[in-house]
Formats: sequence, C-alpha cells, structure tokens
Amino acid sequence: MSLILLNKPFGVLCQFSGGDGRPTLADYVSIAGVYPAGRLDRDSEGLLALTNDGRFQARLSQPGHCWKTYWAQVEGEISAEALDNLRAGVIVAGRTTLPCRARALMEPEVWAREPPIRRRKYIPTSWIELQLREGRNRQVRRMTAAVGFPTLRLIRRAIGPFALDNMQPGAFRTLPMRQAWRLLDGYTAARH
Repeated sequence: MSLILLNKPFGVLCQFSGGDGRPTLADYVSIAGVYPAGRLDRDSEGLLALTNDGRFQARLSQPGHCWKTYWAQVEGEISAEALDNLRAGVIVAGRTTLPCRARALMEPEVWAREPPIRRRKYIPTSWIELQLREGRNRQVRRMTAAVGFPTLRLIRRAIGPFALDNMQPGAFRTLPMRQAWRLLDGYTAARH
C-alpha cells in the first residue's frame, strides 16, 4: 500500500472512469485500486491524495482534521476587509463556513495554466492563500465570491503535512503508507 500525491491538472475529472471523452485520473495514474481522499473539481488544480488504505483516506478527509492550503487568483485587488470576512467565516449555501486562515500573496511562481485564464485590461487580479479545516463542494470559489472577489484560478498547495512542492501538473510521487502515517501522526500531534 502507498500514498500517491498527484498534481491534478486543470480540466481533469477526479474519477478513474466515465469521463465521456474528458481526461480522468486514469490518464495520469496507472496504479490500480487507489481512490482520492477528498476531491478537486474539474476547474481546480493541485494536490490530490490517492490511497487504497480506507482508514487513512477517512482520516485525511475528515473535516477539521487537516488544514487544506489553497492559492486562489481572484478578480480585483483583495481588500483587508474581505480577508477579515473570510477569516471569520462567510455564509455559503445557507451555512457559515468555519473560521479559516486568509492572507494576501504576491503573485506566486506557478506553472502556466492551459487554457490560460481570461485577462481583462482594466480589471486587476490578486492572489490569496486560504487554509481551511473543512471541504464543502466548491467552497473556496463560493467563499471568495461571497466577499466580492470571484476566483479565477484555484490551486490546492497542501493537505496537512503533504505538499505539492515542485511537482508539475500531471506528475505524482508515492510514499509508503508507513511513512505517510508517520507524517500524518506527527502533524496531528503538533497541532494539539
């Protein structure tokens, strides 16, 4: 058993079959019997953890257990007020999100997205980092829209102790489950 850390490219469905001609995880990972611990929507990029260890998958996906770190390119110049509102929690689908960590970023050095986001001559963009303890459907996109800054590009950088590091889109690395458990247990112990 092993943990697979994949940099999921933009446009790839978070499933192994049934893509109806669209790219799926099977186009990038040929290891049988593994499943994602959490999901990323088709328009999101970045770190996806796959494993065949059901207990590990459940623990990594459990709300509140691991911080998930995202970089979001948003429309407009993010304001301090918007960041404060994100940190406090915003209403998404009738429920207030848990408080999170949010900060503005200088434009990070990341791979070019294909296709690139649409640039508008008179509308600036900015980057923010969000760290969440929950994972609702399209949560980051809904949160940034709720504070007036729609997400244009979304990259998951880390899940708990596991990070993208310098992996390019479509690349993956594997960790033995013993090492993955040790990292996750150390991360959990450090948080308490």
